[in-house]
Amino acid sequence: MKFLDQAKIYIKAGDGGKGCVAFRREKFVEFGGPNGGDGGDGGSVYFEAVENLNTLIDFRYQQHFKAQKGQQGMGSEMTGYKGEDLIIKVPVGTEIVAEDGETVIKDMVEAGERFLIAKGGKGGLGNTRFKSSTNQAPRYAGPGTPGEEIWVWLRLKIIADVGLIGLPNAGKSTFLSAVTSARPKIADYPFTTLHPHLGVAWVDGQELVMADIPGLIEGAHEGIGLGDRFLKHVERCSVFLHLVDATAEDVAADYLTIRKELELYSDKLKDKPSVVAMNKCDSLTEDEIAEKLTALKEISPYEVFTISAVAGQNLQACLHAVNGFVSRVRRKNNNEANGDELEKPSKPWSPLN
Repeated sequence: MKFLDQAKIYIKAGDGGKGCVAFRREKFVEFGGPNGGDGGDGGSVYFEAVENLNTLIDFRYQQHFKAQKGQQGMGSEMTGYKGEDLIIKVPVGTEIVAEDGETVIKDMVEAGERFLIAKGGKGGLGNTRFKSSTNQAPRYAGPGTPGEEIWVWLRLKIIADVGLIGLPNAGKSTFLSAVTSARPKIADYPFTTLHPHLGVAWVDGQELVMADIPGLIEGAHEGIGLGDRFLKHVERCSVFLHLVDATAEDVAADYLTIRKELELYSDKLKDKPSVVAMNKCDSLTEDEIAEKLTALKEISPYEVFTISAVAGQNLQACLHAVNGFVSRVRRKNNNEANGDELEKPSKPWSPLN
């Protein structure tokens, strides 16, 4: 299924039905009086977050959503049927954003959550309602009010425990395929990954959902390359797994490039805990590994692992460290460890300095 994480749609709640103008027509009843019924209310439009969706691709083929109108009132003071509500199902993690593209109306983060986005119009009053001592036979009924309408943006932010970050061709997709059953496209050229991929790994008896996003390059926070189009997908992650290509000439510069882009994009990403893994170590000698490992440790406040996703070297130890951060966040969110905070880096740093 093709991945789509953004869509613009039009929403229209149902209009209220017209009230009815009617009079009693019974034998031997002269001047029977009005008996027109009210119109039915229009249907409302709701968003519902569901677990079995992971893309907004359905909204590429349907951009207009309209709830049912209320039925017109009828004689004998019969009220028209209420219009049927419309429920729009979206993936968990979808943000509903106003037409300006900035104002967040609602963040759908829990499965089964419902949100009223457009309320249906009220049905018009039948002529019976307008009867008075001075107007015994009103020939007027209410028209019903229009339903609310709105244009909104839907933006999907993947909900995952671990976000895989790094420069293009750092081996993120290879790592994901090695530790989960996900099968993203893998090749020896940059930007092989064009869309985020999710995979589930089991570590220490716990389930870890991992998100692999397209590789970042310098200027990504400004939209260069695939840019901030996909950075939003790691905003909700508990921890980053930062992969660095061990075969690169300057691993320290590659590391700082990514950290700088995270800091410029959002404070949320800058302060998120990380585990660093130097990948493709099977291609280097022990001396080369030791030299580059020392260079990374000098600038990174986080634990650094030497791994090979292709050869399966040291992957479990790396995942165990990642799971430690995820477990602590889960305990904090479940109020099982009140007052606990995530571990902070052992030394301050800023790639902008």
